[in-house]
Amino acid sequence: MQIDFHHSVTYVAARLAGFEHKAASTIAYSAQYVDDAINDGLIRFDNGALFSRISSAHKMLDYRNFQTLANYRVWIPFHFLPGNAGLKAGEDPDGKFIDKLICRPNSNVAQQMVRECIQQRHSPYGLYRLGITMHVYVDTWAHQGFAGVNHRVNEAKNLLDENGKPDYNLMDRLQNYFVSEALPLGHGAVLSHPDRPFLSWGYINGRGETITRNNPKDFLEAADQMCKAMRRYLAGDPDANVPGLPELDKIFIDFMLRNITDNSGSVRHQKWLDAIAEGKFSFGKADVTYIPKGKDSWKHQALGTEDLVERKNEIFPYQPSFLASDWKLFHDALQSHHFYIIHDLLPKYGICVA
Repeated sequence: MQIDFHHSVTYVAARLAGFEHKAASTIAYSAQYVDDAINDGLIRFDNGALFSRISSAHKMLDYRNFQTLANYRVWIPFHFLPGNAGLKAGEDPDGKFIDKLICRPNSNVAQQMVRECIQQRHSPYGLYRLGITMHVYVDTWAHQGFAGVNHRVNEAKNLLDENGKPDYNLMDRLQNYFVSEALPLGHGAVLSHPDRPFLSWGYINGRGETITRNNPKDFLEAADQMCKAMRRYLAGDPDANVPGLPELDKIFIDFMLRNITDNSGSVRHQKWLDAIAEGKFSFGKADVTYIPKGKDSWKHQALGTEDLVERKNEIFPYQPSFLASDWKLFHDALQSHHFYIIHDLLPKYGICVA
């Protein structure tokens, strides 16, 4: 999914679940920042203090995509959560290890991830972790059928349009697209098709299976389940029997998903923000913004930098407010999520990754 869903739809779902504007904004910013936190390593301060962070994304053609370790550390815990073929812990799918790694919508693995997030809601970075968790959770719908590693299972051939006919326009683009031939990582071979909410499409995967996808239907289900998860978070009960999206809001969200057909995620994002500002949803009007870097971003508020690109060996002025800053708490949540997924959750399903 792209910024229109991860930021604006997450905000809408949070408000409809019962969060007030400030908390919903924190959740939505965190959900989108998973795609924008591309830097890792130490932050050094002028008083000698240090802060260590990990990245949750890297650019599609970043050289690190070729490194298995980098794939496992970023793509698996944050974007392509292994689905264990939808089976419960202790059960193994037929086939090989890759069959455990393939992402599946709303899998038992994903549900356990949400449960842990709810149970840890009282931590100082609880809302930030909720945003991160919601990013990973809804991506199990968008990224279903793909794995966050270099593997032929991610190959896509004979790409189909919404009528099940060959999509020659996309295939022509893929002929010169680096990832499709050299790097069958995640859904790189089908570009952004899985992440654009308005598309209905299909393809033949690396196993020769014909796959049909209805993104509007999948994305609406993801939004509905996300709303339920956030209602349970507010209730403090991962097993609470809660409703999803209010019916009229759900109808309008479905309309937006299907009818905002701009190829640019940023353009679609702005149209969602406009709808929120105009009071199109039952929670009323709200002014929602997202600034990933530069002036007024979380990073700027925490470190005082307006740079869009980090400089090596930079020393930042330390402020006591850093410890309670949004940027620092997001990165705390990122590491907590990563540790839980890799060291606690996936091993229960017989999945051992770096």
